Amino acid sequence: MESSEAQPRARAASVRLTPAAYTTLAVAALVVLGLDQWTKHIVVVSFLPLESRIFIPHALYWTYVQNHAGAFGLFGTQSWLLVVMAIAVLGVFWYAFREFAARSPLVRIAFGGIVGGAIGNIVDRFHYGYVVDFIDARWWPVFNVADSCITVGVVLLILATFRREQAARPRENPGPSA
Repeated sequence: MESSEAQPRARAASVRLTPAAYTTLAVAALVVLGLDQWTKHIVVVSFLPLESRIFIPHALYWTYVQNHAGAFGLFGTQSWLLVVMAIAVLGVFWYAFREFAARSPLVRIAFGGIVGGAIGNIVDRFHYGYVVDFIDARWWPVFNVADSCITVGVVLLILATFRREQAARPRENPGPSA
C-alpha cells in the first residue's frame, strides 16, 4: 500500500497540459513573438544604428542598438552559445513549472511570454547576427519587447510561486478568544 506522501507525488507527476492549455501558452508566445518582431522591424527600417528619438520627453527614447552580447552585455558575443543558453534556460523553466502550468492559466501565459521573447531574440541572432534593442530609459540598458516580456513572465512566475506556497501552508488556528 502506498504511503499518503507518495500519493500526492504520483498525482503531481501525472498532471498533463490539456490541448487548451497548450493553446493558451502557444497563443501568448505567438503574440509576444509577433509584437516583438514587428516593433524591431519598424526600428530597423526607420532608424540608423545608434540613432535616438524622443518618445516621451525626459522619460523614454527609442534608440536603435545592435546588441551583439547577451543580457546586459553578459555572456560574450558568441551567437551560437547565447542561443544554446536560451534554449537550456527555457528547458529548465519548463521542467520547473510544467506541473504548475497545467493548473494555472497565469503561469501558462507567463511562460508563453518567456518563450515568445526568447524566440524573438533567437530569431534576431540568426537573422541579423545580433539582437535589435530600442527601448531606452537612459538609466537602464537599452532593451526590446522580447526582453520586457521575458522579465514580466519571470516576475509573474515568481509571484505565482509565492501564491502557491502561501496557499499550501497550513493556516494557524488562533484558538478561542479570551
